[in-house]
Amino acid sequence: MNKLYLHTPNLADRNFAALAALFPNAVTETIDKNGDVVRAIDADVLAQEINSHVVKGKEERYQFIWPDKKKSVLLANAPIAATLRPCREESVDFDNTENLYIEGDNLDVLKLLRETYLNRVKMIYIDPPYNTGNDFMFNDDFAEDADEFYARDYQYDGDGNRMVRNLDSNGRFHTDWLNMIYPRLRLARDLLTDDGVIFISIDDNEVQNLRKVCDELFGADAFVTEFAWEKKKKPSFLHKNIGKMNDYIL
Repeated sequence: MNKLYLHTPNLADRNFAALAALFPNAVTETIDKNGDVVRAIDADVLAQEINSHVVKGKEERYQFIWPDKKKSVLLANAPIAATLRPCREESVDFDNTENLYIEGDNLDVLKLLRETYLNRVKMIYIDPPYNTGNDFMFNDDFAEDADEFYARDYQYDGDGNRMVRNLDSNGRFHTDWLNMIYPRLRLARDLLTDDGVIFISIDDNEVQNLRKVCDELFGADAFVTEFAWEKKKKPSFLHKNIGKMNDYIL
């Protein structure tokens, strides 16, 4: 009998198991926030095993950080209780086609695809929100209960996922965008083959931040090039500053 899993795996558990297998002497026990005794990795022992220069505390180092970055990492690793449902009535030649069109929150979809397509995708192209101050982005706050979720006066997509407009007056203008893009790119990386390539469209509001995120997730050595493409022949005469005619693809 086949066992059907109703949720995606917790990637943090997998990472823990991998570290425990490599460095069993770094496995310890501690008390979590609920007062329960749990297994953990001793960072000090792990640093000794690595036997290289390890930076910690306030020691200066090159890094790219923003508020809630740790939550973005947890969000990428966290499991979800979801599955993909085929829509035969909306499909064309469902049993014979070799193409798939998947509709849903891309973070959830990436987590579901990861189990089947881990390191199997040759090319990914994404066109995320450009963060112009008018774009809608998913609000990945899963801490609310259902009553609070539906009571808020926000926008929703067709599947009921809450979306918010990231206005440039928002004090978290870049933070919210980075919290949105980071976990999705982290999962996209897991899908790519070793010689796979990802193309990402962006404008100049976040192109520098996107490059830093990609350098961290894919490695700076994996960067190929940045295309600047002409999106219009001449700027709008109503533009308040300098007319923009180019966008970018990393």
